[in-house]
Parts: sequence; C-alpha cells; structure tokens
Amino acid sequence: MAQMLIRNLDDDIKARLVRQAKMNGRSAEEEARTILRLALAPDEDNQPSGLGTQWAKAFSHLNFDFEVPRLGGNRLDIPNFNSSDYDP
Repeated sequence: MAQMLIRNLDDDIKARLVRQAKMNGRSAEEEARTILRLALAPDEDNQPSGLGTQWAKAFSHLNFDFEVPRLGGNRLDIPNFNSSDYDP
C-alpha cells in the first residue's frame, strides 16, 4: 500500500481529525483514510447532487405513492434593474 505525508496541515484541522477519530473509535490515521475513501468513492451516493435529489434520497424510506415532477433545467430570468424601463 502507498504512503502519504501531508505537510502544512492546520493545527485546528488536525485537532478536529483527532477528536472525530476518538468519537468513532479509530486512530487519527485510520480516520483520515476513511474520510479519503468516502470522499473519493466512485459510487453514486458520494457524487454532488441537487437539493431535490438529496431530499428524495433522505425521504425515500417513506415510500410515497406519488411522483414529484423534476424541476431541473428551468431558466431563471434575473431582472435588470439598471435598464431605463425600471421604475421603482
């Protein structure tokens, strides 16, 4: 297995890592490996997604019997308040 040395790590980050490791019953080194493994996992659950997708995953265990339509891709027109036709 490969090894890695991380230089210039903020003291606060290291302290938080150590605290989190203790809470999880792991060494700081194992906690760092776990964080990296989860953050870089190729599976779908760790990929960035929209808020609606996150909510759907969070509440999927409730087994709603209806489908919520997707709203993605809608264009939001932002008003131009600098135009001459703006009258407050």
